[in-house]
Amino acid sequence: MTHFGNPVTLPLQRTPSPLPVAERWYSEKRLGGLARFAIAITVLNIFGHLFLGFEQSWATPFVALAAAYGTDLLAEAFDSLEQGRQPRFAGDFGALVRFLLPAHISGLAVGMLLFAGENLLAVAFASSIAVASKWILRVRVAAEQGRTPPMRHFLNPSNFGITATLLLFPSVSIAPPYQFTENVSGLSDWILPLIIVCTGSYLNTRATGRVPLILAWLAGFAAQAAVRALLHGTPILAGLAPMTGFAFILFTFYMVTDPATSPSRPSGQVAFGVAVAAFYALFMEMHVVFGLFYALTVVTVCRGACLVFASAKNLCAK
Repeated sequence: MTHFGNPVTLPLQRTPSPLPVAERWYSEKRLGGLARFAIAITVLNIFGHLFLGFEQSWATPFVALAAAYGTDLLAEAFDSLEQGRQPRFAGDFGALVRFLLPAHISGLAVGMLLFAGENLLAVAFASSIAVASKWILRVRVAAEQGRTPPMRHFLNPSNFGITATLLLFPSVSIAPPYQFTENVSGLSDWILPLIIVCTGSYLNTRATGRVPLILAWLAGFAAQAAVRALLHGTPILAGLAPMTGFAFILFTFYMVTDPATSPSRPSGQVAFGVAVAAFYALFMEMHVVFGLFYALTVVTVCRGACLVFASAKNLCAK
């Protein structure tokens, strides 16, 4: 290679090491995983309102999506203006669809899991705060030497939006778990959860690599149910009963395993899953309802604090 007529010898570049699972998810696998998840949750919402027995009004998912889309588009517009670049949703319709996939998932998840009655403002708030948390609450994560550490959100958006809304809107509750199978019976009671388990297992095996987290979470949940049964002399089946619910299955395969807000290393995944189960048990002992969502929020906040500490430590070392 020459530069202005003078020969220039370039040093051999080191072949970059393979990226960890989390980095692969953010590159080649992220879009495919998001697209499959977006399709799955869209189909579930349509079938839920048409056949399964969703208790929310038909306006709920549309309000949730409008709030999620609007928040994400507005945040990206301001961010691109501040950085002097083209917005990621600009160019063609495909770019817009790809950009809105995460907001689409968060909006439908919030609308599906919350029950706000006629208070659609609470639904819009939940969707907006869920998407906004990805833009506001970010930390730097470890990167390969020579690369600029990227900024990533550490809170599960849908879970955080649900948690904030439950705390700020006393009239809002979680959608009743029976709504997912209210209008089905017989063999369908088994087929529908089996579909979610199979698709969730495939997604977390091939795309996210979160199988250790799932196993640790399930084992931790069963263990805390057994411990509470021994402490209080209650039937252990009462503590294990939530594991048979459709909502618990969705939480297990599609919320607690969010690859952007959970560890990528197997050891970290195991600790993460056990921690969520432990905080759930703590909330149960304190007679706090909605413990699943609060437990996941607490653990992701703790993980975010650890990431901040690790980033600061690396900066100080340099």
